[in-house]
Amino acid sequence: MTRRTKGIVDAITAVRPGVQEVMVRTGTNKTSDASGDTADISQRTSLRPAINLTELTGPLELGDHVEVNTVALDMELGTGGYDFVISVLNRAAFDRDPPGHIIKLRYTPLQTPVLAIEAPESDNHAAVASFATLGETPVVCFELHSQLPAICAALHWGMQECGRTARLVYIMTDGAALPIAVSRLVPALIERKMLASTITAGQAFGGDYEAVNVYSALAAAYSALGADAIVVGQGPGNVGTGTALGFSGVDQGIAANAAASLGGAPIFVPRISFSDERSRHVGLSHHTVTNLTSVVRTPTLLPIPRLPRLQLGRLYAALQEKGILKLHEAITIDAEKGLKALEECGMSVTTMGRGLSTERAFFLAAAAAGLLAAQLIEHRAPEGVR
Repeated sequence: MTRRTKGIVDAITAVRPGVQEVMVRTGTNKTSDASGDTADISQRTSLRPAINLTELTGPLELGDHVEVNTVALDMELGTGGYDFVISVLNRAAFDRDPPGHIIKLRYTPLQTPVLAIEAPESDNHAAVASFATLGETPVVCFELHSQLPAICAALHWGMQECGRTARLVYIMTDGAALPIAVSRLVPALIERKMLASTITAGQAFGGDYEAVNVYSALAAAYSALGADAIVVGQGPGNVGTGTALGFSGVDQGIAANAAASLGGAPIFVPRISFSDERSRHVGLSHHTVTNLTSVVRTPTLLPIPRLPRLQLGRLYAALQEKGILKLHEAITIDAEKGLKALEECGMSVTTMGRGLSTERAFFLAAAAAGLLAAQLIEHRAPEGVR
């Protein structure tokens, strides 16, 4: 069921590539579902925050009449606190020449053509078609989007320490948010030159490049974009159900399998917390346990940040109890300098609303993965030799 309402663009509050954040003034306190039935939501304000994805609907102007999807706000879901603009009603539909023949958001009213990096019409088709192996390129696989900045900052710092630079490509999977434009972290990382480029895989869209799936995205990152390291993970909006397998973060395990099968060196970022109120996420998250025991079918590198003795002991006890130490290679890494690099770059990061001071172990784990990737790059062939 799609809940929707109509209104007028009252303000444009933020603009970044692919996204406008707007305030929509609705003329009624009722919404309608797809069948036309109305539901009273008089407790909602008539001035509603909304996101406009310009790649789908084109840019908005003040005074535009729009239709918005209201389901997330109406149901008080944790999807960012916004409605989403479906269409602009007072002018002709947004139109452009199709950039390519691959369709994303397939078989939905918003299906849209993209230029896939591996498609025959792409300038990169030949490079992807000739791909043979990742050549042990480090592939950092993470679960939560909030882990991305610490990975990138630590890797960037690690390369600076050894007097080198590295091209880091981010592949966003389609397990959570589909438009990469809703991420505030990605543009900040690109601006700071910690990310060279982005690929949106599967039904995700809006990256610098599009790919049909994670496997072809990995091939393209290496053979077409010259990646020295690759990070793979969801966009914003992780979904969980409190069950072992019912969470969108299984994408992390799938990415590790893909990296290994294509000849890469998968690095698995553990989800660690000593501040989460949910017992299943305290210490080593049950999501990490599920991925490493039931999803990942290949040995991976598992960076564990150096933590206070009791916390580190608790983590290794869990790894031992779950049999993870027999399956994967756990490496304890002092990640403090990597995390300091994130703190000094001026980015504000949180996970589940908690910042660096509260969730230090969480971000240290991500920084440890970035440092490990930098070490692997340093010990590979000299820069430019593939």
